[in-house]
Amino acid sequence: MRFPPSFLDEIRERVPISSVIGTRVSFDRKKTNAQKGDFWACCPFHGEKSPSFHCEDRKGRYHCFGCGVTGDHFRFLTELEGLSFPEAVERVADMAGVPMPARDAEMEIREAKRATLYDVMEMATKFFEEQLQAAGGAKARAYLRDRGLSAATQHSYRLGYAPESRNALKEHLASKGATKDQIEACGLVVYGDDKPVSFDRFRDRIMFPIEDLRGRIIAFGGRALAPNAIAKYMNSNETELFHKGKILFNALRARKAAQPQAGQPAKAVIAVEGYMDVIALAQAGFTHAVAPLGTALTEDQLGLLWRMSPEPVLCFDGDSAGIKAAHRAIDLALPVLKPGYSLRFAVLPEGKDPDDLVKSSGPQAFQEVLNDARPLADMLWSRETSSGVFDTPERRAELESRLKQMTALIADENVRRHYGQDVRERIQQFFGPNQRNNGERGNNQNAYGQPRYGSRGKGAATGRFAVSDNLTKSALGARSSSKLPVRETAILMTLFNHPRLIEDDFETVVDLELEHPDLKRFHAAMLDAMAEHHVSSGAEMRKAIADQGLATLVEALEAIIRRNREWSASAEAAEEDAREALRQAIHLHQRARALHKELELARVALGADATEENFNRLLDIQNDIRNAQATEALIEGFGIPSGRSAKGF
Repeated sequence: MRFPPSFLDEIRERVPISSVIGTRVSFDRKKTNAQKGDFWACCPFHGEKSPSFHCEDRKGRYHCFGCGVTGDHFRFLTELEGLSFPEAVERVADMAGVPMPARDAEMEIREAKRATLYDVMEMATKFFEEQLQAAGGAKARAYLRDRGLSAATQHSYRLGYAPESRNALKEHLASKGATKDQIEACGLVVYGDDKPVSFDRFRDRIMFPIEDLRGRIIAFGGRALAPNAIAKYMNSNETELFHKGKILFNALRARKAAQPQAGQPAKAVIAVEGYMDVIALAQAGFTHAVAPLGTALTEDQLGLLWRMSPEPVLCFDGDSAGIKAAHRAIDLALPVLKPGYSLRFAVLPEGKDPDDLVKSSGPQAFQEVLNDARPLADMLWSRETSSGVFDTPERRAELESRLKQMTALIADENVRRHYGQDVRERIQQFFGPNQRNNGERGNNQNAYGQPRYGSRGKGAATGRFAVSDNLTKSALGARSSSKLPVRETAILMTLFNHPRLIEDDFETVVDLELEHPDLKRFHAAMLDAMAEHHVSSGAEMRKAIADQGLATLVEALEAIIRRNREWSASAEAAEEDAREALRQAIHLHQRARALHKELELARVALGADATEENFNRLLDIQNDIRNAQATEALIEGFGIPSGRSAKGF
């Protein structure tokens, strides 16, 4: 390992995280308590008007209550500034006044070689730019003019032209001092044992420089001008600098453009199919677009999209190829979905790409396509139902089984649970008694075979999709009015009445796992109140929650804690007693959830392999749960301290 953990720990301890973050944000004076090392600011990762981004010097961590980003010194620099991890470590070490550890000699050689390759790529870029403006570039200039790209746009994206020559670039680079090995390492020439003389890879092509996240040219895309060219578009081959599955065209510009600007909120990054789409959209004002580099979207590219935008929009052509690409993206994203991070899908009119649409109908037409972008859950449902006929119990069961198998691929437990719930609700509505055509696609779908879930009609509900009478009467429909769990209610009401306890351990409070939707809503509202108003008293929290329309819910929760004599959750409890009760309640809550997760896994294991070992494991966990419940019963109420009032309880 290049950096020993002890070295990383030392420089983290020497440099307060606020010193790193303070170079990029302005801390809010009202909410920040610098003496305690407690800092608040507007989040630099997403657009907001009220500070919800918190960093704490004592823990050396940051967390945004708005978008959920979290990390340490190094992650902040790599995520926000695009530094590599070694560069981030060097930055913090320099701030700490600590010398960097001795570097591996071979690594030094490799990095020096990479730096030189960047220089060669920059020389090649300038050469292509010059050739576009020279007499030999007239044909290329005419093509770009016909495509509607202005001179300013061409200059901004450093477009160029590779002349129709086998050695023009090679000879130019050699005259500038580039060696044969460097030119080959950059992928600028075709060479090999079967080729006595190398020759330029790109010939008679319009050149699109491809930048990394630090703005350095790492590769090229070339668009052929000759109608009989073997490949219309061609990318650089894989090199030391360029791995096409890990970068997106225009990623650096798009990330900057997606950030909040002059009071405007952050924008969702748009992923389109090609270079020309990206550049045409930028000229039309959509500067936050990117494109994969000649391949289907990869997992690395999806991760990069999520670092730029938690819910990017994938924009596909409306033809069969575009729909297939959207379906591939669904399969790619499902296993790696996580809370707050997903995809939306915008489908263009058939026969149109973004460039065509903007030219023929103007930017507003493309904006309308973006406005109609649909969430991943809708696209998954549409894919599985749009061309099917579900007129028998067996066919309906097969659809349900297939959807369950797909949602089971989601690794994150919370997202998987919500997708399972979403699928159950959709199936209930789809096969409800009002479906006259027994599941066949009909007038409830649009031209793309996509269900119109928000449409209104007889018996239809407003919102994401209509809910049948059967669903309303079912356990799913009655979920919101089901019994509220007492312990979870007590935990949240303790935080509500003593909001300073939220700051004692942000991560634990944020990560509370709650089942009941009303409690989830209440939990989220309190976090919003802390982020927007930094409330410090129960009275301030009560007002902030009431302003969010949850006063009635608060009354119901207060009734529960009084009825169950959870005195420590009340406003009358001393804060030190509330703190101890909260600590104990959260411990019990986390223990119970962990045991039930283990129980579920044990049941699955026993169902798959009915061995004596698996059976005994199930019994052991059940026994642990009974013991835990007995322990909870013994300490329920947490023993009202002598001498303290529990009036009203």
